[in-house]
Amino acid sequence: MTRNATTIAFIGFGEVGKRFSRDLIANEGVCIAAYDILLDDSARRPAMEEAARAIGVTCAASADAACRGADIVISAVTADKTEAVAADMARFLNAGQIYLDVNSASPSTKKRAAAAVNASGASYVEAAVMAAVLQPGIRVPILAGGPAAQAAAERLNKLGMNLTPVASEYGRASAIKLCRSIMIKGIEALIVDCARASRHWGVERDVYGSLGQTFPSIVWSELADAMAERVGKHGVRRAAEMREAAEMLSEMGLESGLARAVADAQESGARARKEGR
Repeated sequence: MTRNATTIAFIGFGEVGKRFSRDLIANEGVCIAAYDILLDDSARRPAMEEAARAIGVTCAASADAACRGADIVISAVTADKTEAVAADMARFLNAGQIYLDVNSASPSTKKRAAAAVNASGASYVEAAVMAAVLQPGIRVPILAGGPAAQAAAERLNKLGMNLTPVASEYGRASAIKLCRSIMIKGIEALIVDCARASRHWGVERDVYGSLGQTFPSIVWSELADAMAERVGKHGVRRAAEMREAAEMLSEMGLESGLARAVADAQESGARARKEGR
């Protein structure tokens, strides 16, 4: 182990956990342990353990074991589990540990998660991932918030991450993320419906041509294919994110029906792909 060794624990070892781990472990002295609830499923455990071994990550038997001795704990679960996982993890965390929450949850959810983690003595850092992680990996832009955001950025950016502190308080980073998501995920859902309807009626060329006249910088046929691919692959996760956006709107006293409809459309798109429709 080198003098500058860093131990990282991932809670949740899905797409984000695996992709980030591949990049982080390339740094000399970085050791990574991971825990995911799928490890508790005897049928799915072998595949996850094999994926972890291929990266160089150690699978832990429990969340407690993963976090024990870790310098940095990264929560990468589904948006709807953000608060529950933070509350559970608070039982295992200690002073000096950084808890980086990269989940796409609402500002109020992040604030409650922060309260639970900070009570343990660890430092909660709100993180909002601002783009898909597959291509950029740990270089993906991440907005960070909270009193420890600057310290976390200084430490993690040395390992190749791309954290930008935007606030010393909690909520702002997630608000930026979810307000943007209302637009991006909404556009995805609209384009997918537009493409399906146009294809049904055999009027794709006419529709895309008309849209191109209004928005000449966009190649609509290519964008429609790209949006369908995104929704098909990531619609379930995007749906959870949009429900967090809807919750944010509701708490503001604003109508959240459109955001919830987008969530349903994202989920439906993912289900249609799975069923081969």
